Parts: sequence; structure tokens; C-alpha cells
Amino acid sequence: MGHDTTNSTTLSERDSKALLADYSVPIAGERFAGTPAAAVEAANELGYPVVAKLNGDAIAHKTERGLVKLRLGDAAAVEQAATDLLAAAHPDDGEVDVLIAPMISGNRELIAGIVRDPQFGPTVMLGVGGILAEAVADVVFRPAPVDAITALEMIDDLATQKLLGEFRGEAAVDRSQLVEVLTGLGRLAAERSDVASVDINPLIVEASGRVVAVDGLVELAAVATDRAVLRARPSDEQFQALFEPRGVVVSGASTHPGKFGFVSLHNILASGFAGAVFGTNLKGEEVLGIQTVADIAEIPDGAADLVFVCTPAAGNPDLLRACAAKGIRAAFLTSAGYGEADEAGQRAEDELVALADELGILLAGPNGQGVVSTPVDLCAQIVAPNPPAGGIGVASQSGNFVSTFLNMSRASGVGISRAISAGNAAAVSVADYLDWYADDDATNVGLAYIEGITDGQGLINRLAGAADRKPLVLVKGGATEGGAQAAASHTGALAANDKIFDGACRSVGISRAPSVSAAFDAAATFATQPLPAGPNVMVLTTVGGWGVVTADAITSADDLVLMDIPSDLEASIDELLPPRWSKNNPIDCAGGETRDTVPDVMALCAAHPEVHSIIYLGLGIQSNQARMMREGRFFPDHGLERIVGYHERQDARFAEAAHELSVSTGKPILTCTELAVADPDNAGPAAVRATGRLCYSSGGQAVAALSHLVRRQMYRSARGL
Repeated sequence: MGHDTTNSTTLSERDSKALLADYSVPIAGERFAGTPAAAVEAANELGYPVVAKLNGDAIAHKTERGLVKLRLGDAAAVEQAATDLLAAAHPDDGEVDVLIAPMISGNRELIAGIVRDPQFGPTVMLGVGGILAEAVADVVFRPAPVDAITALEMIDDLATQKLLGEFRGEAAVDRSQLVEVLTGLGRLAAERSDVASVDINPLIVEASGRVVAVDGLVELAAVATDRAVLRARPSDEQFQALFEPRGVVVSGASTHPGKFGFVSLHNILASGFAGAVFGTNLKGEEVLGIQTVADIAEIPDGAADLVFVCTPAAGNPDLLRACAAKGIRAAFLTSAGYGEADEAGQRAEDELVALADELGILLAGPNGQGVVSTPVDLCAQIVAPNPPAGGIGVASQSGNFVSTFLNMSRASGVGISRAISAGNAAAVSVADYLDWYADDDATNVGLAYIEGITDGQGLINRLAGAADRKPLVLVKGGATEGGAQAAASHTGALAANDKIFDGACRSVGISRAPSVSAAFDAAATFATQPLPAGPNVMVLTTVGGWGVVTADAITSADDLVLMDIPSDLEASIDELLPPRWSKNNPIDCAGGETRDTVPDVMALCAAHPEVHSIIYLGLGIQSNQARMMREGRFFPDHGLERIVGYHERQDARFAEAAHELSVSTGKPILTCTELAVADPDNAGPAAVRATGRLCYSSGGQAVAALSHLVRRQMYRSARGL
């Protein structure tokens, strides 16, 4: 997948450009001259001004050696430049000549190329180029090959969009031509495994908007084509045994409340699991009302599908054999001392995986935290919590982040379908779990934390199919093993693994979040809101300041549009609000709300065909005052009981209206108030939670989550999905 630069060969500029031209990269008309006189003849044919460069098989970076002469305006200048360049040749440069090319002018420079990443393989890059390429680092990547749709998305993903439009009197970049360049590079990367890297810098944008490669280098290297063969994903029957077992055996059940064998058995029983529950204990003690047995052999045949292992690693091979004899098809191992420990532990882990394969047992873990499956009220974990039921399927290489996601579920009320700590993921990877979630009727969205990637191509290939079927949200910690090999080129130096990983995710429609909390927000929104038909967002607020900052967030988001209010919608709202209302987006009700104003205005917006989604701000303000009245010394006298009840009913009604309108129109309506955090028992956010949806604590939080939905819809729409 990667390449060894010590055994690489850099093609001459002549050979590099000849190869690139075969793959749709536009090259300026060039001539090659062996003498100053021939250089003058070439310049006369091309027309002045011209550029002169020393060309040779062993010459890569010419600028550093002063081997580039620019803006040569006449024959005398060309003759002198050619003489100087030929005199500057070193013996180790090999056979040299002088390249004469037209002086291409333009105020904008791009960079394009190929990098062969150790984990993600051949990858195409596009970015802002020139001498500031590495300083600006506005670059995007996609795995090769690249189709036209993906190439357009690469162009749109550049942050410096102003450079791509009309600029200083020059035409906008010819996107169709740039698409040809990117797809051509994608073909080159896919068809020529010996091409280790390509560096086209600069790719000059002419005044007409056309792009021309004025410099290009191709590096060849022997590239390893052998890749680890992906393990087959466990069968649906095996996953069923893990997540919906008829019965569970806790191996190593303990009477000590601090032991894994006690805590896991407690959590299984406390969560209300209705299947059979067994425990093994060397002394055959009673634990939490369960009469344990000394050996798995004493459990009835076919009574359990899952064994939850809390015993030391040394005894686990014999345990698996005994489980297989009883018809157990899945094992979750909390046991440590395997690959995470040392080489001996890794050998033991490999042997256990081979044994589980031989026995037909799904092996989850080892060194894992547990498994949760709310459709069957199963919480087989060595730690809390047990989340509410819902549509988010969690898989994580870190047990801590499983707990984090489950705690966020409890706090927000947006529920979980399945959750698992993959531990060492010796036999079943996070990608395997996500792939199964994509076909799981109980799961609406997959949510995962990953780290320590060892096969990036394999990971993305497995997740691509899952992302086609269900939304997937990933958050990545740490760096991939090996890292990006920064070649002695701009392309290599810009190829940070994180950006390559981001491009790989975008190429298959995976939503990548910058943090664990943002990942949960995105997953919770996917799980509970419909996808919008487009990017147009309307903001409805009862307080002006929140609307302003939310509008700023929408304007700053690449994927959203703060739409103008259509004239017919404005006229309809005029009939409901006082003349002082904002008459633009955000719609500020200006304190003129009556009992029905908020739901009525919201209904008008939701029904309008140009409105794709709504962010509603200000829920719970009146209930917050009601709380202060309820807690004050004057309550319930002075009419306070009546007004308190009215405010609380109204806020609950507004939350319910947002939910009902969203369901009936198929448009996302995101409700926001800081009271979701400051006072979660407030009638407003409490009513949002009762609908099963996320109540966002700020407009910015809602904007970030909504962006994921819009991006997925645009990805699918562009591909006719």
C-alpha cells in the first residue's frame, strides 16, 4: 500500500508530463532543446515571453538550484538563459536539455496530485497551490479512482471558494475541465500501481478559467500489492446470538460486589432481561438469587446462546469448547492479558480466534466492557449505564466511549438499540458491527468511535456498503498506524492521514464528527429527524439575539443556506404577527405571540415548498418564569397557579407541534433552548424528550447536527440514491 522512497525513481519533467498528458492533464505547449541556438528557435516558434528550465532524468526540484528562468522576452534572453542552464548541470544529473515553454499567467494557482497512503492506498488530492500550498493547507483527498460526481464534491469542499469563482477580472475556474484532471489522476492511480506519487504544482488558472499544468513530477516505486485479507463478517445467526440471545451464561459469576462476575450478572438481571440467566462459579454459590453451577456442562443443552466471560484468559480455550458443546454461538470476553498486554498475549489471542472460528462461535472482545441490546432488555456490562431504547447502534474500540454515548442517551432521552465495546476486536471489528447494524430493523443509525486503524482500505470498503443502507457517524481518535509518508513534494507533505481519512469517509457518504459529543448529536438527529430535501433553513425565534447567532452559524456552514423568505410566505406571516416583526430570516416574532402564533407560523414555514428545514429557538422561556413563580413564596396565590400551568402547557404544546409538523411534512424541525441543559425538567425540553427527539442546547449545536443530514441527502441525491 505504501512505497519505499529509497528505491524510487523520479521521472524527468519531460517524461512526467508526457505520462500526465495521457490522463487528461492539460500541459502547456513545450519544446526541448539541446543547444542555446535550438532553444532560441523553439522560443520563436512558441512566441514570447517564455520559460526556460533545465530538464534531466535525475533533476527533480529545479527552483532550489536556480534551474528555472522566467519571463524571457526575446531571443537574446533565451540564448543567455539556455547557456547558463546547461552550464549549471551536474555530472549526476545525467543527460540534460533545456525545456522551453510559454509563460503561462494567472492570478490563481492550484495543486493536484496523487499520494499512495500506507493505509488508504492510492489517493487523489486537490488544493490551493503555489508557494503557499503548505502554509494554507487547503486540500482535499479522495480514494482513487475518482468519478465526476466525486471530483465535483472535491472542488466544492475546498475552503477557498472565492478563488474558484470570478476573481480580479478573470473568469471562474472551468470546473468541467478540472473534473477531467481529477478523474484522469484517479485513473492513473488505479491503473499504474508503480506510480507512487504525482505532484502538479502549480496548476495555473488562466484568465479564461482554464487550468494548465506548468510543472509536474511523477515518482515511480515498487508498490506492495499484497494486503491483509479481511475476515469474513460473522453470520446473522451469530449476531442474533450476541444481541438477542435466548439465554445468557455469566462465566465466573461472583458473590463479591466489586468483581466483574457480580456486576455483569447484576446488570443483566436489573435491566429486566426476560431470557434464561445462568452463572458458573467454582463453588456453585448462589449469586443474586441465581443458583450457579461449577461447570458449563451442567447447563441444559440449547438453553443459552451467549456466554459473558469474566474468567482469566488461561481457561478460556476450554471454556469455549464447553460452550460449543452446549450450543452457545456467541462469547463476549471481558478477560484481559491478550494482545493489549504483550507478544505472548497476542499469540494467545490469535489462537483463541482460530479456536472460535473452528467452533463456530462469534468472539467479541477480548478486553471488552460489554454488550447492550434494548429490544430484549439486555445490559450485559461490567459498568453502567443501561440506556433508554431507541434507534442508535453504538460500536466502539474504547469501552469508555461506549459509556459516554450511553450516558448522553440517558441525558438526552434519545435511545440506543444496540451497543458494544469491541475491546481488542480480535475477531469482530467495529466495521463488522456497523455492517450488521445497517441491516438491523431496530437500528436507524450507526455510531462509532475508532482508533488504531491497521487497514484503512479494508475499513472503508466494509463501511461503504453499510453507509449505503443506513447513516453512519464516526469519530476517530489517534492516528493511523504508519502515518502518511510525506514525500519530498508538496503533495506528500500535505497528505496528513487525518485529511485522507476524512476524504475516504466523504467518498462513501460516512458522516465524520470532530468530537464525541458532536458525533452523538449527529447520530441522535439522524435517528429522530427526517432527511431534508435540500439546504434551505428557516429560523423561527421568539428572541432576537439567538436568531442572530444561529443565522451566523448557518451562513458559516458549508452545507446550509440561510434562505430568504419567499414573498408569499412573508405575506402569510404578516397576518399573524405585529408589523414590527423582522420580515426576514430569522423570523423574530417580536414578542407578539398569542396562544397560537408559534405553532401557526411554524406550520406556514413547514408547509412551504422552498423551506427544507426549520430551527426553532426560544422554547421554555415562559416555563422558566413559571418555575420561579412556583418556587417563590407567593405561589399558588395571586393567580400564579393558573398562569404557571398555562405557561407550562404552552411550552409543551409548542414542542409537540414541532414534532407533529416534522412528522406530517417530512421536514426536520430542530428545537433549541439552553434550558435543555440548565433546567432539563422545564416543560419545554421535557416535552421534546417525550417525543424521543434531541432538544439542542444552542442554535450552533443544531446547525452542526443539521449539516450532517443535509450532506448525506446531497450525497445520495447526486448519486440517484
